[in-house]
Amino acid sequence: MSDTIEKIKCLIIGSGPAGYTAAIYASRANMFPVLYQGTQPGGQLTTTNEVENWPGNPEGITGPEMMVNLQEQAQRFGTDVRDGWVTKVDFTGPIHKVWVNDSKEIHCETVIISTGASAKYLGLPSEQHYLQMGGGVSACAVCDGFFYRNQEVVIVGAGDSACEEAHYLSKLCKKVTMLVRSENFRASKIMAERVRKTENIEILLNTETLEVIGDGQVVTAVKVLDKTTKEEKTIQATGFFVAIGHKPNTDIFKDFLDLDETGYIKNIPGSSKTNVAGVFVGGDAADHVYRQAITAAGTGCMAALDAERYLASLE
Repeated sequence: MSDTIEKIKCLIIGSGPAGYTAAIYASRANMFPVLYQGTQPGGQLTTTNEVENWPGNPEGITGPEMMVNLQEQAQRFGTDVRDGWVTKVDFTGPIHKVWVNDSKEIHCETVIISTGASAKYLGLPSEQHYLQMGGGVSACAVCDGFFYRNQEVVIVGAGDSACEEAHYLSKLCKKVTMLVRSENFRASKIMAERVRKTENIEILLNTETLEVIGDGQVVTAVKVLDKTTKEEKTIQATGFFVAIGHKPNTDIFKDFLDLDETGYIKNIPGSSKTNVAGVFVGGDAADHVYRQAITAAGTGCMAALDAERYLASLE
């Protein structure tokens, strides 16, 4: 075995709420965790301007500030937070092997995966501009819908998640315009029927988004194309929600862990355990339902506790 191989008790992959919460609990349990931040240190919340539903911050907090606080708290208890990302794993033996940046090899007694999931976007330059500005583009109605109370918004999508988010927004917003690219919903009949019956949801089938319009800082309208008539029109809106799915960041684990058809890691119900002993999962890498910072943090806690109990069982 090479002298360059590092041996650690607990490796945490990812630096969102799940990863840092796992790190806080693992540190306090004397597991001496090492956390690699990944390609997006702080996770998805670093792109969120305002977080108003995180308990304990009555005035709200910005996403980046929240993640700095979580990192500092983890480091206070001794977490070794490192730059870099995991590029390869081998979970075939009792020692879990992980490679960082295609070079450094680490042998771990336990691994906590908190790599999250990335929202899918349309990829329009205007969409990306206002997403980065924090000025009206979002992939989470539950997170951001509150900011658009009594306003008019547009949502793109055709599946169950899009219908759920449109229905959620309809309770807050004056009007919700739903853009569906094809002639039919992909959602279940019951979900499609629910949005059809909601008075302040207008559904535009065969409609494609051409551009998100704004003043450079915030969204003011959305330009769309009716694919049937080839007519372009502009819809006034202050918010543009994208609900076309998420991609879990789990590709490097697919040869070793059980994943569902979308790529989410399967955990044993009621726990953070995967099909490989000593490997645990927290946060959005295994959660396609809730996808909230608070639920991610909760499962990060579970992962650390499960890892601690696993290590104790080996003694």
